[in-house]
Amino acid sequence: MKKIILISVISLVVFYLIREKVYKPYIWKKNINTKEHQLQLGSFIFSKETGINGSQSYQKYYFVFKVIEINGDYVRLSVIRQLSQKDNLKESDFSITSDQYKSLKQNIKNLTIIPILFEDLYKGDGPRFTLNDYLLTKYPVLKQSRYYYEDIPEGSKNKPMPENPNDLEMYFNMVYSKKEIIEKGQLVPWTMTNSFNGKPLLSNYSKNIDLIIN
Repeated sequence: MKKIILISVISLVVFYLIREKVYKPYIWKKNINTKEHQLQLGSFIFSKETGINGSQSYQKYYFVFKVIEINGDYVRLSVIRQLSQKDNLKESDFSITSDQYKSLKQNIKNLTIIPILFEDLYKGDGPRFTLNDYLLTKYPVLKQSRYYYEDIPEGSKNKPMPENPNDLEMYFNMVYSKKEIIEKGQLVPWTMTNSFNGKPLLSNYSKNIDLIIN
């Protein structure tokens, strides 16, 4: 009986390793070379991970990103969120539930998702990240959809890395490695943390990519 259990455990481990190390990388590379799932400017990237919440219990977290800049190996992402209704700021609008995640995967190409300049989110009366009059005037399409992502001006995109060290931390906010996305299906951030020569490093932290949709 013990021998049967041992063989079963070994078989499961082997199956898991083959799935994770062989099958999944093969499927990823096959998909990312198709037009619908190829990384490009404007792509939507879906990612989910398990983490520990405030009560020290495990919880699933869901993320949907928009690719807003590709500059060499630097891929800048912006999180898809919802603005809260006017004068009704809700913390839940800053996160995505499991049901929303599934719905976005199925319908994202049919949704209106508005690029809003970062500085505009801090203008107007009332709580920030709500449908205030300033945003509705500048982005009237927000009346159709509260989904948005933070964008940067076109003139700020695809520029060389700043020479001023004080600007580097901001520059590498939400910037990930193109190579790691394509070859490994992972979001690996570029970071200036622990850099001693003024050059960015790839972080040891990563998120697995679930899907890319164009």
